[in-house]
Amino acid sequence: MELNDAKELFFQYLIVEKGLSKTTILDYEDDLKFFFASLRDVKLANYLENSDIDYFIISMANKGNSPKTIIRRVSTIRSFYRFLQDEKIIDKYSDKIELPKPLKIFPSVLESEEVEALFEAVDMSKIEGIRDRAMLELMYASGLRVSELLSLETKNINLQDNIVRIKGKGSKERMVPFGDFASSYLKLYYNEFKSLNKYKNSKYFFLSKKGEPLSRQFFWKQIKKYALNAGINKEISPHTLRHSFATHLLDGGADLRLVQDLLGHTNIKTTELYTHISTKRIIASYDLYMKRK
Repeated sequence: MELNDAKELFFQYLIVEKGLSKTTILDYEDDLKFFFASLRDVKLANYLENSDIDYFIISMANKGNSPKTIIRRVSTIRSFYRFLQDEKIIDKYSDKIELPKPLKIFPSVLESEEVEALFEAVDMSKIEGIRDRAMLELMYASGLRVSELLSLETKNINLQDNIVRIKGKGSKERMVPFGDFASSYLKLYYNEFKSLNKYKNSKYFFLSKKGEPLSRQFFWKQIKKYALNAGINKEISPHTLRHSFATHLLDGGADLRLVQDLLGHTNIKTTELYTHISTKRIIASYDLYMKRK
């Protein structure tokens, strides 16, 4: 049976038996078009083999298609092969085909100089600036999640010993230290704003000018604003400082288990994501400085 005849028979099955929409059929047709184009000398559906799918996967990867696109197209081809098998057109189809794994999306990380530029972009002449600088310093110094930072209660900050008590995911508590830089800005914010009588009743440490807890959306906008002012072109979010904290620790030789504890990760595999970033940075630095003139 000709490939196009087999395709038409397949589409009739999808429409009549499976009841798929026209939009889905068009997607299937698009996927089969790319598959047929990859076939070298195969003209008859009877001669299709598993190796043709393997070759299709390789050709798509070589052309720069994402794993997500490859997986979707191969899913269509598998359905086509299963149909051909059910119709006794082929008899040697196997589902045991290795698909590419979806790419891990590594979080954006700031260089140390970019962190400093971000902090310096804050207007310290305003009380909101002092608050924002304290928040940024603490987040980078302790690797807190955004939710942990914004829900931080005054009673859980020890400004004498530079430690915060955090209730993380699953109500799991951890003690996280922070450095003198963060401590100095936290004290400045406390003395200039949080210690005032009208704000003492709030249990939350970081507040708006009206004495209300801050939202994630507000903090996200503030970071975007400071990044723009600092000339940082990377994709940046509140979590970027947490990612940078972990990566810079590992760059400096910190133990993976220590970083896991500081971040509050239950599974060390989550923390291992940062080792990939750190390794890539080391390799990039090596390639930069070891290129022969």
